[in-house]
Amino acid sequence: MGRGESRITCSAARGYALPFALLAIALAAAGAASVASSWADDLGRDKEAELLRVGNLYARAIAAYRRNSPGSAKRYPPDLESLLEDRRLVTMTRYLRDLYADPVTGSRDWGLVRGPDGGIRGVYSRSSRVPWRRAAVTLEDCSLPPAQRYEDWKFMGSDT
Repeated sequence: MGRGESRITCSAARGYALPFALLAIALAAAGAASVASSWADDLGRDKEAELLRVGNLYARAIAAYRRNSPGSAKRYPPDLESLLEDRRLVTMTRYLRDLYADPVTGSRDWGLVRGPDGGIRGVYSRSSRVPWRRAAVTLEDCSLPPAQRYEDWKFMGSDT
């Protein structure tokens, strides 16, 4: 290099690398946060859909148990286990394959709605989280009113 040449261009170019690297990191972090938020929303919606499916299964099973009661007195099941094996008639009937867990709480400890005979008329989630769907929901075997919390949805078998 001669006396008239300068190295300023190299050192000046190096000064832009750090701001560009920081900008790239900030953009990557913002993108990751957006993806994580979207993933959490999707997971919450999936759990809610599963709660509606499982709750409807319980409502259907409770209604079938009551409908198949021997004699004229129609009774609700005394406990959830009775939905797994109903031995009141000559042949055993299974209304549920398993006692399903609440998808929102992950627990098998459902809230129970008792009927006038003390039997289980319905189940509900014990979660106080806010549902995605707050309007009334009509399912195959039950209807749910608008809810502020998951525990407001009572999955009850029909009385017919």
